[in-house]
Amino acid sequence: MPLAAIVRRLGRSRWFAHAGRATSGLDRRLQKASQGRFSTLGRPTIPQLILTTTGRRSGQPREAVLVYAADGDGWVLIGSNWGQQHHPAWSGNLLADPRATVTIAGVTTPVVATLADDDERARLLPALLAVWPAYETYAARSGRELRVFRLAPA
Repeated sequence: MPLAAIVRRLGRSRWFAHAGRATSGLDRRLQKASQGRFSTLGRPTIPQLILTTTGRRSGQPREAVLVYAADGDGWVLIGSNWGQQHHPAWSGNLLADPRATVTIAGVTTPVVATLADDDERARLLPALLAVWPAYETYAARSGRELRVFRLAPA
């Protein structure tokens, strides 16, 4: 079984979510240092980007490594927060200031984020689930509707 399939299967478990939260800082540093060639799981088997937002309280740059799906010339993200009951900080930052950057394979692109409405969410969600099926588990575990954002180049 390919590594990507194994990781996708493990992604549904609580221990994997805990490990993902615990290693997120290390993952971000590895991604930046290797220009996206390495993550905590070795060579990335799932598409990942580094999202840089502006902290809504601090005004400081905030980075998060996130799984994404491509959508035309843009990218799609979901605020799963590994199935926790609260939304991730980066999603609140995008609601406060939709201007951000994404870094993929060492290339940084300015973007503008839009929170998907119901119709766009229905269109985008299948692409996200194809990349990371565990999002369904995270939504059920969290008890909230996960925020879906489309990022368009600025």
